[in-house]
Amino acid sequence: MSRGAPAPIEWVTAEQEAYLRHVLEFARSLPDAAREHDRLGSFDREAWERCAAFGLTGLPAEEAYGGGGTDVVTTMLALEALGEGCSDGGLVFSLNAHLWTSVVPLSAFGTPEQKQRWLPGLCSGATVGCHAITEPDAGSDVFSLTSTGRRTEDGYVLSGTKMFITNAPIADLIIVFVRTTDGIGPYGLSAFLLERDTPGLTIGREIDKMGLRSSPMAEVVLDGCLVPQEAMLGTPGQGGKIFEHSMRWERACIMASQVGVMRRTMQVCIAYARERRQFGHAIAKYESIADKIADMRIAVDASRGLVLRVGWLMDRGHDAMVEAAIAKVFVSEAAVQTQLDAVQIHGGYGYMTELGVERGLRDAVAGTIYSGTSEMQRRIIARGLGL
Repeated sequence: MSRGAPAPIEWVTAEQEAYLRHVLEFARSLPDAAREHDRLGSFDREAWERCAAFGLTGLPAEEAYGGGGTDVVTTMLALEALGEGCSDGGLVFSLNAHLWTSVVPLSAFGTPEQKQRWLPGLCSGATVGCHAITEPDAGSDVFSLTSTGRRTEDGYVLSGTKMFITNAPIADLIIVFVRTTDGIGPYGLSAFLLERDTPGLTIGREIDKMGLRSSPMAEVVLDGCLVPQEAMLGTPGQGGKIFEHSMRWERACIMASQVGVMRRTMQVCIAYARERRQFGHAIAKYESIADKIADMRIAVDASRGLVLRVGWLMDRGHDAMVEAAIAKVFVSEAAVQTQLDAVQIHGGYGYMTELGVERGLRDAVAGTIYSGTSEMQRRIIARGLGL
């Protein structure tokens, strides 16, 4: 086995590992335009279309609708390979958002008619998806949202403002969560499928971010959107369940990409430490440098095990909410430390934008916030312990 290669794990088959290598080869063939897209805050549509043609935009969806029909572990391995081989963290993040906020909930809760209408386009990548639940005053406490859906003879009238919506500027389909009854918390929420050109739906200003800059984000305004009953995803009041289903997949799988990113970062640091000389020696010979890279290997292997454990459990019908929270906290925080160490190993060059090392750090910080902050994940873990 080559140095730094993924260690075999009992819940990953040889066929799945072969698929990972296949995706990795594809990811490495993508044009390396990440630095420019990061600078401009622009989305790489060409790379998106290539990922779609390869089959990544519909991985877990049913084959009958153009999806890959992959199980959770296989999906994770594909995203791990994409994270390792593709340097555009924003593109990888947008693809994750598309899968977990649109493909997965439609597959699980959509009617046959809704699936037939939307899933083929989502799976082919011709349709870009997102969901809108976060609001200016409802972030970690997302179920305190105040957007409403008022029942009328013609359907529902949706009103409210959503914030920090990934993929909103490029989305063709937005799954919107609003309160349709007076229920408390997740109760009384419903989800609706809105096309981009729905009257009363406005994609607001794009949001400039510290990292993941090539993944577009914006606010979404609902100003009296009239949608028919058929636009509801699931049943009235089922929005909380739909959101939690999406988040279970997202928290489990989005960290798989970070495993790949950390492995790539480690490999870059190994190559640099062997080449860079100071005081007459390659800096790899200094324990202060070698130890940082050793810690990277520990982080990669531990993170991979935690992530794949969640996938293995989910594939066997287990809830895995606590296990997903554990993986989310550990991997996101290990990723930040890995990227901090990478900047330190590269010294002044690491701080400059030319090499892209600092971009890895800016991208990694978001992992402790999106899909539920580290603080919220620790509360899930604590509740699982009866605390």
